[in-house]
Amino acid sequence: MARPKRKSTVLEKASKRLAGMETISLTLDLGNGLTVPAYNAKVIAITSKLDAYNQLISGVDASSTELKQNEKELRDMSQRMLEAVGSAFGHDSIEYEKAGGVRTSNRKKTKKKTKVTTKPAA
Repeated sequence: MARPKRKSTVLEKASKRLAGMETISLTLDLGNGLTVPAYNAKVIAITSKLDAYNQLISGVDASSTELKQNEKELRDMSQRMLEAVGSAFGHDSIEYEKAGGVRTSNRKKTKKKTKVTTKPAA
């Protein structure tokens, strides 16, 4: 499942506010470093950071999907390798056990449970 991309309501609000301030003046200076160009630079910086973050998320999703596929292929190959050892040496051989299988003679037998019936009280 893909991870959701991040949105920024703060960035959306700031972009709208910037557009409104630019209609007042492109060089609006409110003192203490509060200028339209500085505000615009900050909006652009946050936009690029957000874009970079979302690209990294996409990369992680792609890597995760690739890793899951590789694990599935390895699990299938492991099963096939064990079955091939069982076919070559037998499922009750020491070689089969060395390869990670459980020898048929070592498997626990399930015991049938007998039902205990109780007579109803008279």
